[in-house]
Amino acid sequence: MGCYGIGVNRIIASLIERSHDENGIIWPLSITPYQVIIIPVNVNDTNSMKMANSIYDDLTNNEGIDVLLDDRDQRPGVKFKDADLIGIPIKIIIGKKFTETKELEIKLRKSGETFLTPPEEVRSKIKNLFEMLSKP
Repeated sequence: MGCYGIGVNRIIASLIERSHDENGIIWPLSITPYQVIIIPVNVNDTNSMKMANSIYDDLTNNEGIDVLLDDRDQRPGVKFKDADLIGIPIKIIIGKKFTETKELEIKLRKSGETFLTPPEEVRSKIKNLFEMLSKP
């Protein structure tokens, strides 16, 4: 006897086949394992790591958002490529812009749009992006 039902594995496989590009998966916001990834470019910089941990705590504890903090001591390109490969919809990058102008880069996986945002406005910006990405 065979099984002809539609299972979770088939649904996920067809979803990935439908929404991907040359860099990897593009998860819809509604079913992504993580909604946001925080990438501190220099994990040895204490200010960057404090900011990353602060944003992580704020988004997970106050907003209930599924956030991944990439605190690996890897080159920035490796972190960016891995984030694109696994398809996390929103990246928060704590890099040179933060050390120079105290602004964070928020980048969308699907469109590649980048927004510069002060740290105190990250939560509201993420909420706005969720609303924008949730529209059909």
